[in-house]
Amino acid sequence: MVGVVACGSVSSIKALWETRIKKIKQEDEEQKSRQARGGATGRLSVGVWEDRAVLARLKQKLQTEDGRLILRIEHEEWKSFPGCLVQLSNVQEWQIHRTGLLKIPHFISSFQNLLVLDLSRNGVTEIPKQIGKLTRLRELLLSCNRVRFVPEELSGCESLERLELAMNHDLNQLPDQLQNLKNLSHLDLSMNDFTCMPDCVVALPALEWLDMAGNRLQHLPEDMHRMEKLHTLWLQRNELERLPDSISRMASLDTLVLSSNRLRDIPPLMEDMSNLRFVNFRDNPLTLDVTLPIRRTETEDGEDDEEDDDREMFGREFMHMYIREARKRAYAVLNMHCVNQPTDEPSEQK
Repeated sequence: MVGVVACGSVSSIKALWETRIKKIKQEDEEQKSRQARGGATGRLSVGVWEDRAVLARLKQKLQTEDGRLILRIEHEEWKSFPGCLVQLSNVQEWQIHRTGLLKIPHFISSFQNLLVLDLSRNGVTEIPKQIGKLTRLRELLLSCNRVRFVPEELSGCESLERLELAMNHDLNQLPDQLQNLKNLSHLDLSMNDFTCMPDCVVALPALEWLDMAGNRLQHLPEDMHRMEKLHTLWLQRNELERLPDSISRMASLDTLVLSSNRLRDIPPLMEDMSNLRFVNFRDNPLTLDVTLPIRRTETEDGEDDEEDDDREMFGREFMHMYIREARKRAYAVLNMHCVNQPTDEPSEQK
């Protein structure tokens, strides 16, 4: 009997001990769990406070001009924008310059009131597809960045009137879908790496102003007369060797800059471009050496005086004189050929 009691006491003590150990382990696990939750909450709290601080800083950059709410940041380092920026989605203009911004955030599509997106002079390398959802956007200004590729989704910006992509250096093509930008009137593609004018550019129905200076254009499209509303065309500092005759059919064109190319001649049909007010052929290896005559006026003393010549020496007047001189020389060559043409002598009558 005594042995049984002893055995029962040992079993009871063992069970009690195991229960106590199990409870201690459970308490330890609960404490670790509370500590883990507390740490996450602490980190979350830090993140929330950081977002609040950044948001407060961004709100200080808001300005109102002409009834528009503008986010303007210049000469500050913002290589990226935090997600909390979507809380300012009522902003109508972004004016972000010289901040080192590397990427346009994908949440840009949340800014449905955006009219102007000006990110000039940054380090942007990519235009996100989400930008195509900004159907009210009128101006997209991305000059002096590092953009190499333009997504076809940009054609979804149906209200876009002004697109500037100058000085992105490695940019050399545009998607055909951009021809669907029915309201685009101003396009700046200067200082890039285009070797030809993109088809979508020629097909833009409302285009009035085009700058493709400082590229590597080797030829112009034969159907460029399709740009019926184009009035200003900048093509200086390219590699053009000839101009298509169709350029003479661009009835709205009044400003044409062609300096510093490789042009050898001027199409005679350009003589009929009555609306062309300003043209520049300076620094081209033209075949004919044509110089405008110096204008002279008579002074009060009756002596000739050279008038200050403010004419563009390689401009419209030069173009007309060059075409006339080329025609004159062509006629001279033709006449010379006719004179030297051998004639059959009449056969002697027997």
